[in-house]
Amino acid sequence: MLLGIETATELVGVAVGDAGGVRATSTVTGRRRHVESLAPAINHVLSQAGVAIGELNAVCVDVGPGLFTGLRVGVATAKGLAQGLGIGAIGVTSLETLAHGALDGGWPGSVLAVVDARRSEVFVAAFGRLDPVDASSMVELEAPCRFAPAELARFIEAAPWGGGADVLCVGDGARRYAADLAAVKGVVVAGPTMAAPQPASLVTLAAARLAAGSPTLGAADIHPLYLREADAVANFAERSGSRASP
Repeated sequence: MLLGIETATELVGVAVGDAGGVRATSTVTGRRRHVESLAPAINHVLSQAGVAIGELNAVCVDVGPGLFTGLRVGVATAKGLAQGLGIGAIGVTSLETLAHGALDGGWPGSVLAVVDARRSEVFVAAFGRLDPVDASSMVELEAPCRFAPAELARFIEAAPWGGGADVLCVGDGARRYAADLAAVKGVVVAGPTMAAPQPASLVTLAAARLAAGSPTLGAADIHPLYLREADAVANFAERSGSRASP
């Protein structure tokens, strides 16, 4: 039995499920109320699923990249639950979760997950699948990296999985920079329903990995994936005339 925690973007989401599927899910969007929203959402979803917290076998959490505050809240909560309950933890990136949702929804081509990194940048990774009908066979075509939107368009055109092939761009970054991306041949920008990683996709992906034999991790081994220094650090470096180390 898995509890999934999703806080990488402005969406705060929780889901409960197992190898048989997702039993209950809850999402709250907007105003970055991660701290206030997460604990009540966990209680609500467990109640709706009829699952006692002591019945959980593992907790899976979106480790980013995404909003720094949201990631800290989600990862810290997952660590606390894993340690307190004596269960394992699973870290899944926001980019994997976004892509899995698109592939599970039936998209036949490549998927480019694009998360808004603020400061006129995006976090991205590209995915495909080995089995045309099995989203759990998802494979990473391009490792997580960071781009300016204009650079990303050129990158897609030059990539072996892009360059005129069908590529679906998902995530809030894809929505924000839709004009830049849609100008690339073969690229389709997904609608708002695929703007944020969903907790149901997080649980489904984590459950598939466990079923395939992937081990859980200890609470101490789960870490956020930031891909750059926090905005506060960057702003301080700009004001002081030096660049801080990531």
